[in-house]
Amino acid sequence: MMSMQTSVRHWLGFVLLCCWLPLAQAELAHFSAEDIFELEFASDVQISPDGQYIVFVRNSNNIQQDNTLQRLWIVDTNTGQHWPLLDDEFQYSQPRWAPDSNRIAFISNRSGSEQIHVHWLTQRRTARISNLTHRPEQLAWSPDGQQLAFLMEVPAEPTDFARSVYRPKAPKGAEWAATPVIVERTYYQQDGRGLLESAYRQIFVVPAAGGSARQLTEGPYLHQGPLAWAPDSQRLVFSANRNSDWEYQPRQADLYQVQLKNGSVQSLLSGAGQHYHPVFSPDGLQLAFLFASDKPVAYRNSKLQLLDLRNNEVQPLLKELDRSVENPVWQDNQQLVFQYEDRGLTKVARVTLRNRMADLVSDLSGANSGRPYLSGMFSLSDKGQLAYTRGSSKRLADVALWQHGQVRNLTQLNEDLLGQRQLGKVHEFTYRSKLDEEEIHAWYITPPGFDPSKKYPLILEIHGGPHLPYGPHFSAELQRYAAEGYVVLYNNYRGSISYGERFALLLQNKYASTDDFADHMSGVDAMIAKGFIDENNLFIAGGSAGGIATAYAIGLTDRFNAAAATNPVINWVSKVLTADSYMAQIQNQFPGMPWEQHEHYWQRSPLSLVGNVTTPTLLFTGELDRRTPMAETEQFYQALRLRQVDTAMVRVPGAYHGVSSRPSRMIAKVEHTLAWFARYRKE
Repeated sequence: MMSMQTSVRHWLGFVLLCCWLPLAQAELAHFSAEDIFELEFASDVQISPDGQYIVFVRNSNNIQQDNTLQRLWIVDTNTGQHWPLLDDEFQYSQPRWAPDSNRIAFISNRSGSEQIHVHWLTQRRTARISNLTHRPEQLAWSPDGQQLAFLMEVPAEPTDFARSVYRPKAPKGAEWAATPVIVERTYYQQDGRGLLESAYRQIFVVPAAGGSARQLTEGPYLHQGPLAWAPDSQRLVFSANRNSDWEYQPRQADLYQVQLKNGSVQSLLSGAGQHYHPVFSPDGLQLAFLFASDKPVAYRNSKLQLLDLRNNEVQPLLKELDRSVENPVWQDNQQLVFQYEDRGLTKVARVTLRNRMADLVSDLSGANSGRPYLSGMFSLSDKGQLAYTRGSSKRLADVALWQHGQVRNLTQLNEDLLGQRQLGKVHEFTYRSKLDEEEIHAWYITPPGFDPSKKYPLILEIHGGPHLPYGPHFSAELQRYAAEGYVVLYNNYRGSISYGERFALLLQNKYASTDDFADHMSGVDAMIAKGFIDENNLFIAGGSAGGIATAYAIGLTDRFNAAAATNPVINWVSKVLTADSYMAQIQNQFPGMPWEQHEHYWQRSPLSLVGNVTTPTLLFTGELDRRTPMAETEQFYQALRLRQVDTAMVRVPGAYHGVSSRPSRMIAKVEHTLAWFARYRKE
């Protein structure tokens, strides 16, 4: 029996603990700008065929080089122990297990250029097996483990015009200007890469033990992965548009197979629309693939279909699922596992050939640290174990394992940092748009130490796309806003995916417009109705499509104290005829060409409303942006200056559309916005 002295001591200890816990919580620091450099997350989580190990890419920020390091780590699925496989100053990506569960192929620059390497697990040896001139992509092991297939760009031959241009040779020691660049391709630029070399993507194979890579395809085409090996290791199935005018058909792709023996290419499945992501069943009798129609609209669901290779009949699966299917994988000859996005979540499900579907997990997340976009991936072992990137509103992606209906985290990559921070709390809710009573799904973040009896400034933060959805996922940028005392509202306004095709197409030919504006303003009103929002301190921000919506909104209302538009489109006529996305965007997002439908383009442009703008506006854009070019930001800046509206333009040298892709740039984006809002925040 416990003594009186012991009982008193335990009681006092309990009282002291109760008193200490709130104090300890209050003493936790808020999420800071410098914390962004300390964030880590898992990606490309690959479980071995025998289910014993998981290899993954461990992403961490390097404060000295201001970039994200990608290293390979490995986890024992039985013990949960994990250790570095390859962790040094080089970059590693695309780890892929061989069928024997002993070898891992990957791509790295450790030899000075991007090459294919293989690591032998039990022998603890690594070797470079390729000597390529361009970066390989889409690695795929042959079922017999003897070869690796991949895609690689091959430079095109100069055109007749380019060969006919006379170019005199410069005298020895002369310093002439750079040689002019001739552009003749329809696809000649790409955001993130700039002006493209004229090249075509071809399929190659290389011996797994090292040797010369052999090109299997040729011709002026961009062959697409993933590459599907037939069970006999003698054929590869791939997706491509091999029509002569393929550059003008962005929504057309057929399935082909190429024979390894002689390189002959045969059409396997053709028809209107995109047929892609082929996957052989284990017995080789069926081919699963994804299909999307060629309708000229901004969004179409990707559907799962089966091709019976015995009779060439096509059968749809999940016909009633009003969501896009991604990453189908055969578990056995009778069922497949896939992922899909649903109401702000990324889920993994199983479907039988009898169309019986069951969800397995719903918390794929955390592979995007900046804003709360949906993300995540999975891989499947031969035993049915599911390895995936698991995240939440409080954590970036860790490595998780689903087995026999149970889930466990195998890593805690950010516990050392985020476990010592008071984060803003994410709350989910829905409201009705005042435009037409459409239900809008939304979330808001309350600051650390939130007191519902007080009033807080509100930031409306709008996602991009406009179809890319947000969800209850960790966001470094939005947590920074919350840490500085703001309530942050973000929503999946009409046009967002993960709610079905009908909802995604509510913005067809209406982006930007008073329709999505009504969704946003209804959300602001719904937040004010909760009683803790200061109506005198309302702010608006967004990037890309969110930047467009921000610029459009301030042409329709003066309710916001200040605005921050990142990478906005201001004039759709100039945007579609200068950006890298012009071919697909004009065909699928607008009712006609800009010279035919000029009034429609003008109505969608924030520049058409600039005469109404009085809101102080911050513009933040990468100088190399080719998706929403810098000239768009300059047009708005100059227009606002002509109207004498308070405005600032922040130009980010060397940055493309992913303007916050480097840690310091993410910090710069957030801190410029906070400083701008503080300037116009009322006491």
